[in-house]
Amino acid sequence: MPDFTTSDGLRLHYQDRGEGQPILCLSGLTRNSTDFDYLAPHLDDARMIALDYRGRGRSDWGDPASYTVPVEARDAVELLDHLGLGRAAVIGTSRGGLIAMILAAMAKDRLAGACLNDIGPEIAPEGLDVIMGYIGRNPAQKTHAEAVAVRANLMAGFANVPESRWRQEVEKHYEETDEGLVINYDPALAETVRAGGAEPAADLWPAFDALGGLPLACIRGANSDLLSPATFAEMQARRPDMVAAEVPDRGHVPFLDEPRALDAIARWRALM
Repeated sequence: MPDFTTSDGLRLHYQDRGEGQPILCLSGLTRNSTDFDYLAPHLDDARMIALDYRGRGRSDWGDPASYTVPVEARDAVELLDHLGLGRAAVIGTSRGGLIAMILAAMAKDRLAGACLNDIGPEIAPEGLDVIMGYIGRNPAQKTHAEAVAVRANLMAGFANVPESRWRQEVEKHYEETDEGLVINYDPALAETVRAGGAEPAADLWPAFDALGGLPLACIRGANSDLLSPATFAEMQARRPDMVAAEVPDRGHVPFLDEPRALDAIARWRALM
């Protein structure tokens, strides 16, 4: 299993697969590098590098106070350094897109482009409330099978998702134990998020504007409760050249193997 050690001594896991254009894949808040397993078969001409943030997936847990976007952005740069990569394109899902914007503000020379998956400079409060409701908590269901049975009803905004996909999702993110299902990230992440320490500066529009001059794409779930239509429209107004796509039957977040998502990613990559 590939891993590296951060400047503050934490061992972080990552996936490194394929050859070609380097793309750094940054996952959602409570998720991990497996977020990009659905996309990988469609990018066989790219080198996909996907990071498990500190406290998530197969990476070490650290001081919960370090579970912040700026620190995770620093970890991403250190991963590029570890791999000897001067620059990489970034596909950032939710939290990963926030990190991409912070990277544009603090280390723009390391970015070849950015693709934001259902995230923008403003986070809709409705979506944030949903996150606050589940973060750090084990699900009520006791087995993967039970979780699959209720997943479609729990995931607001999603439709026409096969049961096999929901099974993949629950198996990626919950460990099945004798006591029931357990989240595969540090529960203390919730403390940092609720304390506000996991969020960067309230005004992220300057960080979004820092992406200027870089090939940019944004993919929105048509039913997203986190990236509002108004914010998505403002992003397009500020960046008329941004590849913009909405994925039907998806809330927060698209899986990235939907046809409209794949088309947007292809058009974005063609700009680099």
